[in-house]
Amino acid sequence: MSGSGHDHEDASKRDPLASADIIDVHHHVLPPAYLEHHRDAVAKGAPGFQQVLQWSPEKSLVDMDAGGVRAAVLSMPSPIWFGDVVRARALARMANDYSRRLASEYPGRFHVFATLPMPDIEGSIAEADHALSSGALGVLLLSNYEDSYLGDVRFRPLLEALDRRGVTVYVHPTHSRCCSQLVPQVAPAFLEFPFDTTRTIASLLYTGSLSLFRKITWIFSHGGGTLPYLADRLSQWAKARTDLAALLPDGPMAELQRLNFDTASVTNRYALQSLLAFAGAEHVLFGTDFPFVSARPQIAELMQNRLDHAAAEAIRHANAERLMPPLRG
Repeated sequence: MSGSGHDHEDASKRDPLASADIIDVHHHVLPPAYLEHHRDAVAKGAPGFQQVLQWSPEKSLVDMDAGGVRAAVLSMPSPIWFGDVVRARALARMANDYSRRLASEYPGRFHVFATLPMPDIEGSIAEADHALSSGALGVLLLSNYEDSYLGDVRFRPLLEALDRRGVTVYVHPTHSRCCSQLVPQVAPAFLEFPFDTTRTIASLLYTGSLSLFRKITWIFSHGGGTLPYLADRLSQWAKARTDLAALLPDGPMAELQRLNFDTASVTNRYALQSLLAFAGAEHVLFGTDFPFVSARPQIAELMQNRLDHAAAEAIRHANAERLMPPLRG
């Protein structure tokens, strides 16, 4: 592998976006060795998005160049847990080794959020240590594992370990077994994923995990699901449950507004205005969800919101660089 093959100087003359300094924190990787054995599972989980099955690093770079994306942080939210600890650990290591090779072969273009063999806590702590020591910018967690959300006591040892290292944790939604077929006409990614993100944030909040593990930097994908709309309502629960409020010394809203969010699927003006009103531009990072969605139309839609220069630069790259200094160009 040897770069994208694009003439960046000529491209910048043709199109201002081609020279833009954008960082994509929501960019998926699908290692060929994973697709070889789990192609059907990926296809089932992404109905209507068969381009996912043809993913390659070269296609990522073409899309990045077309949208002015300087760097992308790779993550793999596809399932690696099939009830077998040994298999899950091997798949996590394979995915992380593959992503690390891409980061090495395309320096500055690709970075890594490490895959963990959750819900295997012991294996996940060990894999996080290995991946972070090998250059990963942080770790990926899903919104739930076997219908247990991230504040669940079973995950406490992992959060403790990540907090000790001051790790960036990127949270991607998945579906829960309880609810993914409640509206069978709509794929879970379009309806259930945003609610699952909100559930796991509520779990972290009211178990005291957000307050306790202050050294973790949280980034939630897709604008935090429904959180911007429901944050005030959710925070009111602390008034009814003083025992839970005691876990939140700064109050529930302060904990929620410390979180960070990406823009994947929320660059439209209705969603983005709500997210910015709740979180502020300093907590919003650009993300695409490639290969499901391309960078260029999302950047164009983002800029249609007429953001001021400081807010636009914060979202496009500055917030990611501040939270994860290796991303600085």
